[in-house]
Amino acid sequence: MELTTYSDRAVHLVNSHDPARPERDALASVDRLRQLLASHPNWQRKAGQRDLSPLRSVRDRLRQVFELAAAERPAPAVEMLNALLREYPIRPQISNHDDADGWHLHLAEGAPSVADAYAAGAVMGLAVFCTELGVDRLGVCQAPPCRQVYLDTSTNRSRRYCSERCATRANVAAYRQRRREQVAGA
Repeated sequence: MELTTYSDRAVHLVNSHDPARPERDALASVDRLRQLLASHPNWQRKAGQRDLSPLRSVRDRLRQVFELAAAERPAPAVEMLNALLREYPIRPQISNHDDADGWHLHLAEGAPSVADAYAAGAVMGLAVFCTELGVDRLGVCQAPPCRQVYLDTSTNRSRRYCSERCATRANVAAYRQRRREQVAGA
């Protein structure tokens, strides 16, 4: 079973909201939620108003997990993740999507709602990621004002930014600051 896609769901959900840009909230409406679920056509069709509030709550709690981990507080991050695991249990089922993909395991088939299914998979994927690679591999982008989260899969545990764009922006800002200091010191 490939759990990378499940842990990526946690990142995707947390990054669906930027506190600095509330107008871009992917959970502001059912239409936006359906856009977020574009890669899951079955969920996309079933998504409704009742899924918005639970997904917002899970999103906020998952953000706290990432922030605690990034602040080098693994024990409280794991406590919060364990609470989410209890709240959103997995419902594994073998599936083959009409013989298209071959037999594989889905973690949240038969969940009572789209929110429950999405949350169960995201939380379980993140839990497996943390136990296999470490809680310290959960990160929050260090390029101000970005607060996007990421999973550090680098070989040397060195990732600090959510994307190449943020890394470049931070490096350019640091370079410009050094240049200003050089000019001021001359």
